[in-house]
Amino acid sequence: MTVPRSSAPTVLVVMGVSGSGKSTVAALLAERLGWTFADGDDFHTPESIARMRDGHPLDDAARQPWLGRIRAWIDARIAAGENAVVACSALKRAYRRALIGDPQRVRIVFLEGSRTVIQDRIRARHGHFMPASLLDSQLAALEPPGPEEDPITVGIEEGPDAIVAAVATRLDIPAGDICA
Repeated sequence: MTVPRSSAPTVLVVMGVSGSGKSTVAALLAERLGWTFADGDDFHTPESIARMRDGHPLDDAARQPWLGRIRAWIDARIAAGENAVVACSALKRAYRRALIGDPQRVRIVFLEGSRTVIQDRIRARHGHFMPASLLDSQLAALEPPGPEEDPITVGIEEGPDAIVAAVATRLDIPAGDICA
């Protein structure tokens, strides 16, 4: 059952494995909606980035402070009365619970795609710290959001514009209210 949402500020957590397009889609979505944007990668410590760059996935203990920093950012946006979008892998239910204080105000957008599409995207990008070798660990850790989390699930086969349009439709935002 879908829980009715209040008119209070909304924060969207755009989630998925590395290479699913989280940062691109979240930034474009925030731009089109006129909302504040943050990239979860910017909340990582230099040590965590170095660990991942070297091909080592973060464990739950290493992720907790990172999730805490993102949660503080989300809570600050809500307290300030701002609508916002944050890109964050949020692969496990426990991670999403750590991020979402008020499910009336924080909504998950899950970017779902095949391993092949994601792997091709990872191989094509340059300058990102997450190597293609960590995709398997991300897919193994992924616990797709269930209906109780009321996610907006969008396939990633289309381009970013189509994905943003699909999310806006699911949010009941008329096309005229989206800045092109």
